[in-house]
Amino acid sequence: MKNTLISENDKKLLRKVEIRSHTCFLAATMVNMEGNGFTFSLIPAIEEIYKDDPEGKKEAYTRHQQFFNTHAVPFSFIVGLAWAMEKEKKEKGSVDAETISSVKSALMGPTAGMFDNLFFNCLRIIAAGIGIGLAQQGNILGMIMFILIYGVPQSIIKMWFCRLGYTYGTAFIDMMFSTGLMASFTKAASILGIMMVGAMTAQMVYVPLNLILHIGPATLEVAPVLDAIFPGFMSIALLFGYVALIKKGWKPINLILLTMVIGLLGALIHIF
Repeated sequence: MKNTLISENDKKLLRKVEIRSHTCFLAATMVNMEGNGFTFSLIPAIEEIYKDDPEGKKEAYTRHQQFFNTHAVPFSFIVGLAWAMEKEKKEKGSVDAETISSVKSALMGPTAGMFDNLFFNCLRIIAAGIGIGLAQQGNILGMIMFILIYGVPQSIIKMWFCRLGYTYGTAFIDMMFSTGLMASFTKAASILGIMMVGAMTAQMVYVPLNLILHIGPATLEVAPVLDAIFPGFMSIALLFGYVALIKKGWKPINLILLTMVIGLLGALIHIF
């Protein structure tokens, strides 16, 4: 069910958000990846929704500064959906902050895998093959063809996806509440989001432990033993250690500096 009733003001906002969604990698960091780009994309919508609610506006900006990472194309769809949910939260109170964050977390993993394969591993290879073939002959069309085949379709689809996320998002949320499925959906999205965070921790956090214990004439490598008992134990331990520090008020820059110090000292004494 699609919500086709879009006001003229929302159409203007859509164009602004659509254009801004092209900056998904704006100021990307290892702390929040596309979080800055996500927030920047939603600025026109947040400013309009919370124009008379400074506290709500602050909470919305803080909420979307959280870690987020997916392919650039579905990025704009999730931006549109987040906009629809923010609007529902403000106007009807039918969506809470936890639901918005959970839906974002749940969608970023599946969409990244799907569109990475479609664009990175398929369309990019085709575009590069055509472009390189022409470029080897000294033909400037090689560069142009790569942009036309690989870049332009992504831009067009991003614009359409942003509108799709917003227009379907509101109707989807209304349908979920009218059928009583929102509670189940929120719980499922939260579980999936936690699973995605765990999966990303295993893939993106790596502790190169090189500790060797000397027991009499024998030696024992600690890392293989830990991996045999609990695969990824050091990564999980590091993650929860940092979470504990964040709860105590540590800032990301402090954690980065701490990691550098521990890494340098560990390498110096041959632990890493």
